[in-house]
Amino acid sequence: MSVGTLVETEDRREYRATRRRGLAIDVGMAVATIMIALLVGFVVILATGHNPVEAYSAMLTGPLERSTRVGRWLEDATTLTLLGLSVAIPFRARQISLGAESQLYAGALAAGVVAIVVPMPPVVAVIVPVVAAMGAGAATGLVPGVMKARLGANEIVATLMLNAIAVRVFDYLVNGTLREPGSTAVHSASIQHDAALPSLREWFGVPLGRANIGLLLMLLTVVALWLLMTRTTIGYRIRMVGANQDFAEYGGIAVPRVIEWSFVIGGAVAGLAGAHLVLGGYGRLEPGLVGSLAFEGIVVALLARNNPLVVVVAGFFYSYLRVGGDIMEQQTDVGTEIVVVIQAVIVLLVTAQALPDLFKRRLVRTRVTR
Repeated sequence: MSVGTLVETEDRREYRATRRRGLAIDVGMAVATIMIALLVGFVVILATGHNPVEAYSAMLTGPLERSTRVGRWLEDATTLTLLGLSVAIPFRARQISLGAESQLYAGALAAGVVAIVVPMPPVVAVIVPVVAAMGAGAATGLVPGVMKARLGANEIVATLMLNAIAVRVFDYLVNGTLREPGSTAVHSASIQHDAALPSLREWFGVPLGRANIGLLLMLLTVVALWLLMTRTTIGYRIRMVGANQDFAEYGGIAVPRVIEWSFVIGGAVAGLAGAHLVLGGYGRLEPGLVGSLAFEGIVVALLARNNPLVVVVAGFFYSYLRVGGDIMEQQTDVGTEIVVVIQAVIVLLVTAQALPDLFKRRLVRTRVTR
């Protein structure tokens, strides 16, 4: 084996070791953030004169006591993780995208219209709406991407304004053209039976509520995005632009195109989340489809430090808190406000990037001096 080959092999091993250490740090910081937030919530409950042990017992064990609660957790985690992934990709390119809401609504609208109007055979009736949703989400993501990359617009303002437009258009259509004839409630007609995502109950024979194979699609998306970011040219370019945009441009990377692609990929994933809500959850189009999920998806991405493999862990934990908080309110005299407190502490902690970044720099410096 030549000296050049040995050096290349050693460099590759060093790169893989560095990446593993980075993943371990990201997971460790996420766990530490969660534990601190839970501790703060414990103290707040204690300070208000309630029993924190009883409240935490209901919140942390309640979601696992019944299979239907587990199903609710899995359903919520699927959507929330997809939303976290959708913003994690632009964040990796150092683009502060807040447009998951508009991209989700666009995807939900596309999936719903196709699944309601277009007659299709089984299997195809699921695939086509999902693809339509991802396409609509990608197209919606492209708008602020082009505005930022080509016109120099502020991506925060662009995505926030697009959110307002998408929600109003969605509500207008559901209240008007798409409203189910003769219905007193505001919603569209139900999707075709063959277009619904198969429930997990059909596969495992356990009553899991509305949990469906969207969970498997989400896990496949996690793996696909991890491979995209670590094994492909576009992933490398996104990471380089996020690390140092000037250096990336100096190295020959077309920075505007990479920025556009980061928004498009994120939009496609958010569109998939919209398809999951319509085809696997509601079974039709309804106003207020998203609620606060879009914002919480941003928190999930920040908690995971934009690592797709950690996003799924953060998404499951965050959804567990949401479900557990409702159960805690039902079984104890502590309201779901404590969950909001925990979430707020998480937001404060994950936005404090100095500590983990300093730790990483010291780790690299120590490695170099050795």
